[in-house]
Amino acid sequence: MAIGAGSSEVLGALDKAKTQWYHFTTIIIAGMGFFTDAYDLFCISTVARLLGRLYYYDPLVDSPGVLPPNVSAAVNGVALCGTFCGQLYFGWLGDRLGRKRVYGYTLVLMIITSIASGLSFGSSAKAVMSTLCFFRFWLGFGIGGDYPLSATIMSEYANQKTRGAFIAAVFAMQGIGIVAGATVSIIVSSCFRRAFPSPSFMDNPVLSQPPEADYVWRIIFMFGAVPAAVTFYYRMQMPETARYTALVIKNNRRAAQDMGRVLQVQFSNSLVDTPVEHSRVPEYGLFSKRFMKRHGIELLGCTSTWFLLDVAFYSQNLFQKDIFTSVGWLPPQKTMSALEEVFKVGRAQALIALCSTVPGYWFTVALIDVVGRWVIQLSGFFFMTLFMFIITYVYYDLRGTPCGDGKFCGGNHVAFLVLYAFTFFFANFGPNATTFIIPAELFPARLRSTCHGISAAAGKAGAIVGAFGFLYAAQGKGPGARDKGYPNGIGIKNAFLLLSIINLSGFFCTFMLPETKGRSLEDLSGEKDDDQRDSHYALSNLDEDKSPLPQHVISQHVISQHWSNPSIRPPSQTV
Repeated sequence: MAIGAGSSEVLGALDKAKTQWYHFTTIIIAGMGFFTDAYDLFCISTVARLLGRLYYYDPLVDSPGVLPPNVSAAVNGVALCGTFCGQLYFGWLGDRLGRKRVYGYTLVLMIITSIASGLSFGSSAKAVMSTLCFFRFWLGFGIGGDYPLSATIMSEYANQKTRGAFIAAVFAMQGIGIVAGATVSIIVSSCFRRAFPSPSFMDNPVLSQPPEADYVWRIIFMFGAVPAAVTFYYRMQMPETARYTALVIKNNRRAAQDMGRVLQVQFSNSLVDTPVEHSRVPEYGLFSKRFMKRHGIELLGCTSTWFLLDVAFYSQNLFQKDIFTSVGWLPPQKTMSALEEVFKVGRAQALIALCSTVPGYWFTVALIDVVGRWVIQLSGFFFMTLFMFIITYVYYDLRGTPCGDGKFCGGNHVAFLVLYAFTFFFANFGPNATTFIIPAELFPARLRSTCHGISAAAGKAGAIVGAFGFLYAAQGKGPGARDKGYPNGIGIKNAFLLLSIINLSGFFCTFMLPETKGRSLEDLSGEKDDDQRDSHYALSNLDEDKSPLPQHVISQHVISQHWSNPSIRPPSQTV
């Protein structure tokens, strides 16, 4: 695909543009989508126990109700399945219809399904859970579209020097969204606790879960529509990215006008009006041999590292329960009312996010354009492997032994918490951020959103394996060593050993990826090489093709050859 003189000037101006207010506006607009994504995906963990108490309480059993394994897997996992499908579909659609247009579709879908999730209806537990799963699947479908589109839009707007920090800042809004989900859960449950005081389960099983508690989880889900709705107007005011307009739509005039408006850059009429000639070398597609030769290893590196990272990242629920209980953040269920449990689960989730998740994201923002993506990802996998190995061999020693009422006695709970925090700090100051950034930089503009969607979908496949496959695998052998309703597994120690090996595999798969720091998107994607090949191809076929070549193809080649002589300095130009 020939870039053309006009396109080159527009894209060069983007790469060299100074950081301006519009860059930060774009970060906020794209980042609020990720804020909403994280809120909607992770707030389910703060209310899952409440759903079990409300809809699956059995008066004949002396314990609070819990979601059966199959229902728990469905409620927690259906959004991940929807996200997987949405990443593939909207990633492809973003390259066909444009980033801006499809961006609006995803946001509308998220707003509608967030509200619908809170309005899940039915007179029985089965009906309520079924409708909730239906709406959360489509919520995940909309969330999935935000991954490739947010990353692609930010990478195509950013300048070359700070592109990594800008994309990382969009992704860092995920950490703030997790904290927001926990905070809303704390506030809503606190308001209802004050309005409807209730005893603990052991004091009065029936009154411990007042009927009004059913509104709590609905309000928490529906609040996810607020940030998405606030962002919608500003998203629709964003122009299409110049790279999509110039390289895919092939409209230099429109690209220059859009970028001139938002970046306060003036382009000369001769550059803006330069016609874009279609390449005589056919553009290659995703399933072509040429794509596999150019980008096959890179796509394999992106998909494999994201898959392996998310297996480990989403398996944190394996020992989060033990962490919260051992350090006293989450007392035994019987000692709490339903609303108190929502409050304390939300508080524990907020503390973990503030201690490890959020700092990890912003360390990446600060250092990614200094250290580089490749080094951060490699070191992140290394330290995740190291800390997971340590946890594997000292897990029971640090946690302590059960001593009744769900408590653990002995052990070293502070060290337990520190190792847990460091494991996920280096996940976020590491591959959790870089696996999002790198696919937005490596591939041609006409396939960028599609390839990012494929990479992200591989990650969500890993998330499904980590969140549910390992939840079953970590169960012990015998009724006392596994949770109610689950079959025998390999045990938690063996599960952690397997996770350590998965992290180590991610470390080695990183070697399939190049360093993208400080290089233009057209250089990384090979579009500059395509432009040079097209010029050489045209000149080499002058004798065979009797039709006159476009003048700008010949002049471009001659000019590039002229200035390639190191003894000649080109005159300074202004855009």
